[in-house]
Amino acid sequence: MASSRSDLIWTGAVNEPYAIGGSVGLYDTTLRDGEQTVGVVLDPQQKLELARAIDSLGIERIEAGFPRVSQDDWDAVKLIAGAGLDAEVWGFSRAVAADVEALAELGVQASVIESPISDAKLAALGVSRESMLERIRNAVSFAAEHGITVAYFGVDGTRADLEFFRQAYETAVEAGAKEAVVVDTIGVATPEAAAELVGRTRQWLGPDVPVHFHGHNDFGLATAAAAAAVRAGATWIQGTINGMGERGGNANLIEVALTLDALYGVGTNLRLDRARAVSHVVAEVSGTPLEAWKPVVGENLFRRESGAVASQFHDPPAIEPYSSELVGAERSVVLGKKSGIDSIRIAVERLGLDVPEEQWPGLLEQVKALGAEKRGLVTDEELEALVRLRER
Repeated sequence: MASSRSDLIWTGAVNEPYAIGGSVGLYDTTLRDGEQTVGVVLDPQQKLELARAIDSLGIERIEAGFPRVSQDDWDAVKLIAGAGLDAEVWGFSRAVAADVEALAELGVQASVIESPISDAKLAALGVSRESMLERIRNAVSFAAEHGITVAYFGVDGTRADLEFFRQAYETAVEAGAKEAVVVDTIGVATPEAAAELVGRTRQWLGPDVPVHFHGHNDFGLATAAAAAAVRAGATWIQGTINGMGERGGNANLIEVALTLDALYGVGTNLRLDRARAVSHVVAEVSGTPLEAWKPVVGENLFRRESGAVASQFHDPPAIEPYSSELVGAERSVVLGKKSGIDSIRIAVERLGLDVPEEQWPGLLEQVKALGAEKRGLVTDEELEALVRLRER
């Protein structure tokens, strides 16, 4: 994927020694883990709308929800499973009999089955290691007997005792789990630690068990940890659109896809040219605004106010790491306190304003003064009004 678009990526040679290559699958959990963002409530129709938008990105797997948590979730999973999406529709379940029975009743074909495995989580729940292993064995075997493809998901795995971690995952696979998810539930793993745990899991479970990585962003390392997990052999990365999720959120699949593609030469199916449109749909439907400086999808990524940068606007590789075309964005120069003479030139040419070049310095001073006064950008309408005043 990176090689076919190398003319749109301007990162230079600095990353070449660290290229990974190959490809990786993306597993979206916006509708389940993303909805755990504080204050976000999505009804079944909204989840279906978001599932269709996410599906349009080319993401291979979409987790439709946790059907036993509420009637709304049950209805959403049923709606999405019957929507004819290109993506595989996955469910979510605890290692609890009633949860897995709900999956079977709905006819879900594939699901994550989770259970806590760190001693801190087990103590908080008052469950022994032995009891948890029995729960894992029973839940996974029931799902497998009902034709459900299971990915075992060890909650708080990055803080678990390594020997018990191994026991839990081996128990799940012996009971019928076909895949395994290494889970950094509270976002504590460095990229190095994530890679180490993914590597160990692959070694323990063998080459026939695909390994996912599911990371949270509490330390701002979720994307870096995801890339490290891919280097260690993870074949699926789990995350959400816009990094939605509880606390610091999840790995942002859009950022992960661009990072893997542009910096590591790892292909994904994610359609980066649709990323901004889908990101904004998710933000609007969920009521979670995007930061203007957010990677890939932020409003300011290809807007320039600085006069020094505007003077290089004609040469995108000089001022940007990748083309706006790559992510379906438009480039622009905006006016304000930090504008320069080139900012004025670009603006008057774009708007077709008849302003002689010798008047640009004076117009620039007016623009800078207005930007400082209003503590914001100067709009096209305000620039046109300044030009009209100068014509009087």
